[in-house]
Amino acid sequence: MEIRLRDPKFLMKLSKLGSFHQSKLSFLRSFLSEFKDWKYSRDLFQLNDKGHGRAVYSFTKDKRTYSLICFANEIKDDERSDRVIATKWDAAFTLFDGIPSKEDIDRLNDNVPKQEVGRLSYKELTLSRANKSVRVFDHVVESLSNGEQPNKEILSKVGYLYRTTAVYGSGKFGLADRFRIKNREEIRGPFRLEMMLVYLVRQFTFDQVNHIAKNKNPKLAVELDPAISRNLGIGNSTGLGMAPFIVNHPTLLNNWIHARETALKQIREIEQVSKNDIDIFYNCLIKSLKNITSWHTDSEFQKEKIKGLIEDLKKFIKFMKEDFKFQNSYQFNQIYNWSEENLNDECIEYIVSMMMEPYDNIVNPLITQMSSDEEKHFNIPVDRTIEDLRNILENKYSEILKIDFLKDKNNQNFWFISKNKEEPRIGDRYIDEGSDLEQPLAIARDINKLYEAVFTKKNSSKIGKFLKDNNHLRHVVRRAFIVEKFPYSEIQDNTIGSKLVPIDMLRLKLSFFGAIKFDPRSDKWLRICMFQGAPLPSELGNFDDKWIYKS
Repeated sequence: MEIRLRDPKFLMKLSKLGSFHQSKLSFLRSFLSEFKDWKYSRDLFQLNDKGHGRAVYSFTKDKRTYSLICFANEIKDDERSDRVIATKWDAAFTLFDGIPSKEDIDRLNDNVPKQEVGRLSYKELTLSRANKSVRVFDHVVESLSNGEQPNKEILSKVGYLYRTTAVYGSGKFGLADRFRIKNREEIRGPFRLEMMLVYLVRQFTFDQVNHIAKNKNPKLAVELDPAISRNLGIGNSTGLGMAPFIVNHPTLLNNWIHARETALKQIREIEQVSKNDIDIFYNCLIKSLKNITSWHTDSEFQKEKIKGLIEDLKKFIKFMKEDFKFQNSYQFNQIYNWSEENLNDECIEYIVSMMMEPYDNIVNPLITQMSSDEEKHFNIPVDRTIEDLRNILENKYSEILKIDFLKDKNNQNFWFISKNKEEPRIGDRYIDEGSDLEQPLAIARDINKLYEAVFTKKNSSKIGKFLKDNNHLRHVVRRAFIVEKFPYSEIQDNTIGSKLVPIDMLRLKLSFFGAIKFDPRSDKWLRICMFQGAPLPSELGNFDDKWIYKS
């Protein structure tokens, strides 16, 4: 039996994409698998008794070394902010290409804590900063200094000691451009270096609390239990700066979604699923319930999503126990079809993620296909015809073409770049000033404009001639010819309409990162947790790749 890939017009709606969860394809999980045989080392640890100073951690294999350089800073409580306009942080980090010299570390000490105001070089690959979760951090230090382990209930409500507020790469602020490193075998997967930075930052947070506790009470202090460390991740505060990424990188988005959809298709096509594979799937699902039931948020929006997910999972578990026919063929197709008929998107996509767990043989080859050399697809085929373009628009954007942009509600929002930090922001067209500076992120509206422009043109007229008179539509002409080859490259939704929920765009990207426990603080920013439950660096040589379900 051949299963068709899910239709982009059905799948690429923001409400659907905003229901995605982490999976075996997620970057932090594949990063750990790919770097498990690299040598981990803590090369420098120069902190004072308050935990301020510098440290260096590294991964090495053969002649290649990546080094995380950490700068822990002393700041006042009223200087600590997760907002992008902040100028001071508890710690700042950069991932260095190679082994840094003392001169490198001194140079970076003058620049990395300044973040955007500082300047980096081609030797630096990523840049980040982070703030303590002060209440949790202080509780851990106090407990350890008194010879006790911290209260697990207090830890579980947050899940981390620090949260990053930005992770930059690829040429930002002088960092190495992507072309310098893109052909390295070990980092061909998306966001490998960013995942490495966050993972090593996590270890720094454990070493820092141990160090402060030891200095506070040398005779009585104990170190944080490895089992507790394992159950802590790194938090992240993410706002609108991440949202345009999935619009601005269409072929990359396609490759992420296509890998996921291909895995689902191949799993549904397995005629005889072994009892062991069903057991792996089911056991991961049951273990994952701990993540959901310990998922704390003050967001009513997210509370409703969690409540619906738990209710649907109860229905699904009941189905598996009472109605699932294991003796039938195509068992995972049976599971998927039942889910589509009986569950909501949040749970359907959760189950899709779980279905991948037994199948390294299906998932691992797809991981290598998730990057994209985007420049190859940038050129517009100017010798193609207006008829070709019109057919693409009618076939690939049929749902988009139904949107009536003469209605105010469908033009409600506009995207712009903030002056102070050059970060993407969203405004209300009918209330806020600045719509004359709108960024080209209203793809649905511009596709409609393009369709109107080509509707009356001659079929045989060439695209090159059309662009001479319609240069303002060049960006969507390019996208149309991209979506012809890459069906999942386009969000089939209105990114400026009144019903837009921006965090759906954030959550889509974060699910591929491998984030868990989404905690929206508004419809425009949220907190998440990464690497919670992950093995410690000293354990990478031999670990259970289902670790994420044990946190």
